[in-house]
Amino acid sequence: MIPLPNGFLWGRFSSELKKIFSETFMQDFTAGGIHALPQRSSRLLGDAGMDDRIRSMVRDWVDDESVRSMVEGIIITALKLGRERVTVADMKLLNRSLRELRHAMRVFADYRHVRKVSVFGSARTSYDHPESVAAEDFSRRMASAGYMVITGGGDGIMGAAQKGAGRERSFGLNIRLPFEQRANATIDGDEKLVNFNYFFTRKLNFVKESHGVVLFPGGFGTMDEAFEVLTLMQTGKARIVPVVMVDVEGGSYWDVWSGFLRDQLLRKGLISPEDFSLFKVTRDVEEAVREVDGFYRNYWSYRWVGPQLVIRMRRRLAELSVQRIRDEFDDLVGGGRVELAAALPEEANEPELARLPRLVFSRPRINFGRIRQLIDRINVLECDANHHETSHPHEGRV
Repeated sequence: MIPLPNGFLWGRFSSELKKIFSETFMQDFTAGGIHALPQRSSRLLGDAGMDDRIRSMVRDWVDDESVRSMVEGIIITALKLGRERVTVADMKLLNRSLRELRHAMRVFADYRHVRKVSVFGSARTSYDHPESVAAEDFSRRMASAGYMVITGGGDGIMGAAQKGAGRERSFGLNIRLPFEQRANATIDGDEKLVNFNYFFTRKLNFVKESHGVVLFPGGFGTMDEAFEVLTLMQTGKARIVPVVMVDVEGGSYWDVWSGFLRDQLLRKGLISPEDFSLFKVTRDVEEAVREVDGFYRNYWSYRWVGPQLVIRMRRRLAELSVQRIRDEFDDLVGGGRVELAAALPEEANEPELARLPRLVFSRPRINFGRIRQLIDRINVLECDANHHETSHPHEGRV
């Protein structure tokens, strides 16, 4: 059984409450991109007999009617690959990737009700180094705030972060390397340690499962994760989450890094000024905690519904606050409108979020750095005094 921050035992929830709370936190990490994908018929083999056999088998095996067509699609894709000129090496890659993703999904499934923050940093940094001490402190504070911590499962800063969060509130996403890659002592042997053969399946889980990303100084892997999450957010391929780069007092790692972005990328017009709003650099662990947790002060999530940007909130904004958004974000609004609203009909496939108040932009100009600034503004603007706060399972209120 999984304890919530106030000691309430998750195991005592009814299956329906578990489903509601789990789905409330584990939303589509593409912010509507998956929902918007066109649904194609799975009857693509061109063999009526085989189509019927597949449909019958899936119907007998899969209880959830809403996913049957997708299971059929996976089977059909596999069968097509079996007849196409695909190498054995490619078939092994596809087979193992799907198995790794399935296993990771099973591991995370029981923890959908808890927000999680991914912590990155060098595996070569000693445990007594100031950066490791800061990572341990940060993770301890996040665990106390009700979050779980995800790391790469290794030693150094990752191990320190794991130690700070504690075994019960930790996930380790380890990578198998040609040389010895040992899991740190905190997560080693735990059921929440997942071993990956491929970096791309591992990186997908970091992005998909995280509600925040915090990076301490590290090597190529840390840089890879930093640019991965920033690229996905900047291009709208992943939902916006708080991203914080943490250094120690007197450290210059992230200042040099952000200086490079300004001198070489921004100055040459390769990125926009607003892109710097997608991350924060700090030397204060407490500020890093506030940056992550404060991101969800009122903001809950957003989703694209056709050309409309729908922002879900815990509390309805006051009318004066909405007008301030119209004025301050006129460049984002463009020629469209900004209105308070209830759930749109197109959001019916997310019934667990129907109770949340919305702020709907009818035709916003696409600038994800500005959307990040908008989220920050929503979190500090005045709310409707007559609108009750939405219950927040992350904080143990049920």
